[in-house]
Amino acid sequence: MGVNTFSAAAHIAPVAIKTLVKHGRRKAHKHKDGEAIDEATDDIFFDEGFHIVKAFIELGTHNAVESLQAFTNTHVPAPPWAAVAPVQIPLTSCNKAADVLIDWFGPDDLKRVVGGERWWQVRGLDGIDSEWITEHKYLSNDDLSTNEQLSETEKYIPRMEHLESVMLYVHGGAYFWGSVNTHRYQIIRYARKFKGRAFAVNYRKAPQYPWPCPLHDVLAAYFYLTDPPPGALHKPVHPSKIVFAGDSAGGGLCLTALTVLRDMGITQPAGAVLISPWIDMTHSFPSVMQSTATDIIPPYGFIHKPSPAWPIHSLPDENGRARVIPTQTNAPPRPGHADTLQPSRSRVASQADKIAEQAAVECKQVQSKDLKDDHVGSQEEMLRKAEGTPPEPSSPAKADSQSVKPESPFGAPSNGVMEPIVDEDVNSAAEDKAPKGEGNKDPEATSQTERANDGQDESGPEYDDFWEPKPPKVLMDDPHARPLELRSQIQLYATNEQLTHPLVSPVLQGSLGNLCPLYIICGDGEVLRDEIIYMAHKAAHPEEYPARDGVLGEGRRQKENAERFKTPTKVHLQVYDGMCHVLTVFTFIRCAKYAYSSIAQFVRHVTKQPPEHLARNPFPEFHIPPEDLDESEDDMDPPERPPAQHAVNDGEKVLRGKSPVDVPSGQDDFRSNEKRAKEEVKEGAAEQLPAGTESESVKQNGSEEDIPRVSMLRERVDIFGKVRPMEPKEDIPALQLKPRSIGIIKEAPVKRWLTGQEMWDKKYRHKAEKVIKRRRKYEQKAARLLRHAHEQGVIHDSLTRPSADHRSHSHFSLASGASGTIVSDRRWGPLDLQNETPAPSAIAGRRDTAEAVALLKKNVYHTAPATHKMVPKLKTSDVVRGAFEKHDYPRDPPPQSASEQQVYPPSSPMHGLRIWQSLVTYFMRKSTEKAAAKAADGKKHAASAINGAGKTLQLKSSQSHR
Repeated sequence: MGVNTFSAAAHIAPVAIKTLVKHGRRKAHKHKDGEAIDEATDDIFFDEGFHIVKAFIELGTHNAVESLQAFTNTHVPAPPWAAVAPVQIPLTSCNKAADVLIDWFGPDDLKRVVGGERWWQVRGLDGIDSEWITEHKYLSNDDLSTNEQLSETEKYIPRMEHLESVMLYVHGGAYFWGSVNTHRYQIIRYARKFKGRAFAVNYRKAPQYPWPCPLHDVLAAYFYLTDPPPGALHKPVHPSKIVFAGDSAGGGLCLTALTVLRDMGITQPAGAVLISPWIDMTHSFPSVMQSTATDIIPPYGFIHKPSPAWPIHSLPDENGRARVIPTQTNAPPRPGHADTLQPSRSRVASQADKIAEQAAVECKQVQSKDLKDDHVGSQEEMLRKAEGTPPEPSSPAKADSQSVKPESPFGAPSNGVMEPIVDEDVNSAAEDKAPKGEGNKDPEATSQTERANDGQDESGPEYDDFWEPKPPKVLMDDPHARPLELRSQIQLYATNEQLTHPLVSPVLQGSLGNLCPLYIICGDGEVLRDEIIYMAHKAAHPEEYPARDGVLGEGRRQKENAERFKTPTKVHLQVYDGMCHVLTVFTFIRCAKYAYSSIAQFVRHVTKQPPEHLARNPFPEFHIPPEDLDESEDDMDPPERPPAQHAVNDGEKVLRGKSPVDVPSGQDDFRSNEKRAKEEVKEGAAEQLPAGTESESVKQNGSEEDIPRVSMLRERVDIFGKVRPMEPKEDIPALQLKPRSIGIIKEAPVKRWLTGQEMWDKKYRHKAEKVIKRRRKYEQKAARLLRHAHEQGVIHDSLTRPSADHRSHSHFSLASGASGTIVSDRRWGPLDLQNETPAPSAIAGRRDTAEAVALLKKNVYHTAPATHKMVPKLKTSDVVRGAFEKHDYPRDPPPQSASEQQVYPPSSPMHGLRIWQSLVTYFMRKSTEKAAAKAADGKKHAASAINGAGKTLQLKSSQSHR
């Protein structure tokens, strides 16, 4: 059935009822026992909202990736009070971003790490779907457009030009689902709060478009704003007026994009808001195993029902590969690490010699199946050998007896019940005893000189023909155990070997210094808490939290970055008590209202103050006199309806009502917390740079001085939106981790993932077998389309990048009567990937999914890249087939993957995303009314107390007179 409104309602309704019953019982027990501790779940609306979101995300894991993507990328009309103008970022901006990334990687990293420079530039659409968003009431009344052919929504764009502050919002969704539609409600709220405009980008998503595709699109969006191409309806936006903002995966992409801009010397935006950013794809921090009960993330991570897109191997025994097996090779890589994608010449030669000694079998088969050692030592032996320490005497029998048996990777009993794994410090005894100096360096790290000499070895075979990284080894809790080996890709976003790359997991950057000011928030109950706290401190103290030696040695730029970027980044970190991942989803709770107001104040401050002022103080909390807040804005949604000519009948009954004056708003909480932040500076709780390191403050309005030199503000926020200083750094466990433990693949997260994956493999085995047959069907269709195209002539040109002259004259097809065109700015297509190794899940290099076939058909028959000589015609038989296939059209370009293109349903039924918007609005109104009732009761009690005290005083006074 897939993920749709009805299946979601059927799955969520019982959860909502169950939560209501449990909530009532829990509140009754608390009242009976006299418990005075306030918890986030005491609010019935948050309790319901939390479990509804958690249930929906878990529902997604029982469905195919494509189904979840289609549901969350279904186009939903904007609410009538919002001015939303859809635009498409053109290929010219995409090409500019691609050139920056190509320069960042360099030819060696592009080939070894990324897999080439072409495949990630291939896309189905002729640009990137995006939206300009603001409130109707903020639009200029003047129609500034001189083009009468513009639509009503396109005319919004020039009417937004007077709104200087721009939020470039990058939505979350674990890098593979979500869209501008799932996040539009939140983005509208931000735009209203800071009285500006937002630009939301619908970037391509994994697994069909894995890393670095999403990063490429985010950079393209930034360049589209700052350097709009000809034909764009907006004027250039100066970087000082732009703030990056993103949640979860979007937050991680924002941070990664900032590091690319910094490294390439490109002007950064004025600031960035990172909401629960996912920045460590290896799950190496403790909270990832400790906070699962208090977060919305599924218990086994993001696993899914088999489909043509994911998982790559539908069955665990497909091609003779299990998901996880006991390791068959000695180090390298050492336990906890993925193998290097850039080996030394000696390692290539060693692997080539071993292949040459074996039977004359096809090279890839030998590498994947038969490259193994006769005796594999325990984890402790591997670590000692890697660190240059002689292994302690031990018999093979002893090592084997304590290792994990092949038929049961985790040593599970026959009944299938697994023993719990204690999440211990990853620094094993062997590592603690490691010798200092050269012997303690990562064995995978090779020198720049050695790596530069890799490639064609005069005394041996060619590099590309023989190198394949060994599977990653898992760091076991028991040092005497035999490490496990990952044979399946565990993250949809990137391959196992790429997970430790700094542009995949930015917490592993050589330095996070010299970035624009960061406002970072997270929940204390979310699984990503530790990595977020660590990242915030790493940015504010680049030299105190270095990357481990292996990252510095392998990353082409990382060692250089660690030495170049030592200036602390200004950071405001807030950790919210009892909150889960992306607390801003729950807009109706009080602490979330404060978060929205605080984010809005940050955006306004960094985009409206002059650069010299921001160099002293990027924090609105320390601006003196306090910046004006719009007290007329309350926290009720929606705001006033726009004029009648802009009203849109969206088929929903909009909830309205005035917010009671006495209810504390997010702005009230910001005012209160602003005073508290100033007190923190006086108390020494905020970190300040030494006097003289930056220009001192100047008097504002001739009397008062701004508070300068604050480098980091560390706060906790309670459920009522009140702040307090965070505990000392030495009391935070995440900050005590050593650099060599960051970015390490550990047993507990892998075991949890494998437990769920094995359950899914068993439950959906029949479905997986069908998927394999469907993939063969799509391969046949792709082959037929290409065969029919080639029958009409040579359609493909050379593999070199087309010259500027060639591209500028290739606007039209050379085939007479062809329905498509050759697009000058479309550099590459699926036929241009020879000598490249796209990620296994990338549809640019596949032919076995419906989406891959649609991408191929679009690039061959409709909008061909500049490397094509002609655009062939579709044969009549292919036209007829297209008319009868669900995801195709007879002559028009087929719909592209829902990971890229929005889904437009044939009718406009009540969609689940719109239902959630209505629920949020309802919860917002009810929670405000609830707070107003409490405030009214408080006033009554206070008034009665005052009256009682007054009567008592009068009685005593009269008695004394007597």
